[in-house]
Amino acid sequence: MHRRPSGLLSDPDFRRLLTATALGQLGDRVVFLALPLVAITALDASAFQVGLLTALTTAGSLLVGLPAGAWLDRTRKRPVLIAADLARALVLLTVPVAWWAGRLTFRWLCAVALTHGVLTVFFDVAHVSYLPHLVGRSHLVEGNARLSAVRSVTAIGGPAVAGPLVGGVGAPATLLASVLGMALSGLLATGIRGREERPDPGERPWLGRDIGAGLRFVLGHPALRAVVLGDAMFNLFLVLYQAMLLVYLERVIGLSPFGIGLILSGMGCGALLGALLAARVARRVGQRTVIWLAPLLTCPPTALMPLARPGWSVGVAAAGLAALSLGGVIRVVAQSSLQQTLTPDRLLGRMNATARFVSWGGIPLGGLLGGASGSALGPTATLWIGATGMTLSALPFSRVAEPGHQP
Repeated sequence: MHRRPSGLLSDPDFRRLLTATALGQLGDRVVFLALPLVAITALDASAFQVGLLTALTTAGSLLVGLPAGAWLDRTRKRPVLIAADLARALVLLTVPVAWWAGRLTFRWLCAVALTHGVLTVFFDVAHVSYLPHLVGRSHLVEGNARLSAVRSVTAIGGPAVAGPLVGGVGAPATLLASVLGMALSGLLATGIRGREERPDPGERPWLGRDIGAGLRFVLGHPALRAVVLGDAMFNLFLVLYQAMLLVYLERVIGLSPFGIGLILSGMGCGALLGALLAARVARRVGQRTVIWLAPLLTCPPTALMPLARPGWSVGVAAAGLAALSLGGVIRVVAQSSLQQTLTPDRLLGRMNATARFVSWGGIPLGGLLGGASGSALGPTATLWIGATGMTLSALPFSRVAEPGHQP
């Protein structure tokens, strides 16, 4: 690893990665709003179908999460980033094409969501595993914080762009913005000059043995185990909540796509503030303490949304969602840096894939439960359940800070 300048922004390769991340994340944020709205507004999907679509979007973690990490530990990460971005762009392009041809169906939308989700698994695991190779372990907190800041800016800009686009040209055509962002992200990543070393081939055991090694490492390490179990609980109830959030805002509150986009942009403002504060908070409070304290303080305000009614209370509830995003980013920056610090290079891909497999394992279930709960109990009750579960997720996280769990 060659020496890095004092600040990562002076490194041209990191700037390219940062810009590529911004473009790809902008595309992802547009997908986050536009794909469910295609189902809701263009295909008149039921609450359960919206939940099912959410589940399929994230089912890739369960289907390919573990083998993806084991395979990525055997290869360079940058080519995977490029290929996954370009492939995701092509998959999403089929939605507006099918819509204009009059052939778009809910089944087609589900197939796109599942395929896009599988490709996203490879992209995300490669991205997180690539960062230590690119910036060095001494710059991980700075690198994660800057990347989180970019994600937060796009979390503001994505919905702010997508809301008016959905209202103006329709949800299917809005996905063209995602196609463009991901294609440009992949092309820009080709310009990163620094090349990571090819992993030592050594002995190539059966892929299942590599997967088992990753599982044993993560679940056998007290701090890593506490992080992924807390993440799994948080993500299950977050997705259960999110599965009905758009339905609640569109059908109960009566907001337009533009209004929904503003609320999601407000969440992005909270995430941006969290990214700007993450490194400072981690230094002052302690990296491990932040991981459990952030959800304990910032998840309860999500209960303001099911209390909201048309009018000023929606703005108050939106502030609660912004608080959730702020705490979430602060936690993720501290958590990602801790995970990367505790893991040797040879296990980074497997650690990230295993953590994602366990942490995200409840996400498809959360989407299905959110859809089922929305159909049986209504979106308001589902939001209450999600807010309660997210708050309780601070309990597993709290074990990260116990002295006996120090590495």
